[in-house]
Amino acid sequence: MSTPTYSSVPAPGSPSHSEAWALTEAARRISVALDKVGRADDLALPAAKRELRDAIRLNWRLWTIFQAELTLETNPIPFDLRQNMLTLCQFVDNHTILCMSELKPEQIKTLINVNRNIAQGLLEGLKNAHETAPQQTSTNAQEDQPATVSGGTLNTDA
Repeated sequence: MSTPTYSSVPAPGSPSHSEAWALTEAARRISVALDKVGRADDLALPAAKRELRDAIRLNWRLWTIFQAELTLETNPIPFDLRQNMLTLCQFVDNHTILCMSELKPEQIKTLINVNRNIAQGLLEGLKNAHETAPQQTSTNAQEDQPATVSGGTLNTDA
């Protein structure tokens, strides 16, 4: 399997936007791999299942990174929100194990939907923060804006 190129990786400077992109990209990879499994013939099925497990593992690593960051004492996220997010991380951990062992499409789609919903929430939070922030008057205002992907938005339904 070849490594894909990333022409739409967000620019540095907006952690929430980068997290939303990573969640969306992981969901996209799982979705593409799941479609391949569904279309694979007997000869191609083992490779398609391996690609699906690889995509699920990548998603699991992403959520492990989130979990590790949430446990840092220096994390600026309020305690209650961190606890809720850690509970979601635990759900993703447990559900990923189930998905890896059974590879049932409906269970795997739950991971895809969790990623897309969290990414959408992150992007809406950025949009709301941007709309409520005072208008910038400096000539460097454009540099301070969050990075965008493909025409100003990130497609979380990819």
